[in-house]
Amino acid sequence: MLNFIKAIFQNKALLWTLTKNDFKQKYFGNILGVAWAFILPAATIGILWFVFQVGFKSQPIDNFPFILWLVAGMFPWFYFSEGLSNGTNSIVANGFLVKKVVFRISLLPIVSISTALVVHLFFIVFMFGMFIYYGYSPEIYWIQILYYLFATSILLLGLSWLTSSIVVFFKDIGQFVAMVIQFGFWLTPIFWSLKMVPEEYHWFIKANPIHYIVKGYRDSMINQTWFWEDVTLMVYFWVVTLSIFILGGLTFKKLKPHFADVL
Repeated sequence: MLNFIKAIFQNKALLWTLTKNDFKQKYFGNILGVAWAFILPAATIGILWFVFQVGFKSQPIDNFPFILWLVAGMFPWFYFSEGLSNGTNSIVANGFLVKKVVFRISLLPIVSISTALVVHLFFIVFMFGMFIYYGYSPEIYWIQILYYLFATSILLLGLSWLTSSIVVFFKDIGQFVAMVIQFGFWLTPIFWSLKMVPEEYHWFIKANPIHYIVKGYRDSMINQTWFWEDVTLMVYFWVVTLSIFILGGLTFKKLKPHFADVL
């Protein structure tokens, strides 16, 4: 782990260059270019807001405007789904680095996650602006977003190590991850409240580690609750996340010597 952290700092310039190249490759040839990275999530928010606020006349949740409650849950989900999707394909998409360049391959998922992170940082600032526009002054609780951002990134890196190493040998994993992301969106209380679900099923929803992240963003922005106040959920999240992180790292290390042969 210490060697890996050291490698990140030693290769920070290269990681930044690869992140910029990842942006360019993804949106090369489009007139609006990288602007699409921000337009598509914003359009999704707009559609969901129109459907539930205008169409279904959704009422304020927890005495907060529905749109503010929605973005506090949607923005972290965008980061997670985009980071996992990109991270899963990071090795296959950069096969030339695996086969021809002396490079620490385990850093490739970080490049994909960093691409999603850049977009997410923009939306965090945008979210802050929305709350201020609606008349809510900045609170000390908002700083917790950095903690939940770190927690999401660790979870993403572990999952990306696991899925990116397996997808090299089993391409179906890519489709499976896309399906899990789709189901995960609807099973996570993002645009619906946990209070709508009978209490006997709450354990199932809370077993999803992304529930902790979404709840954390809302606790920071809306409920003004510190992350250590729910010790049980915090411990559960980190046990699951670190288990995935270790499993992903070990799987990646085990399969890495065979990447070049398969690719």
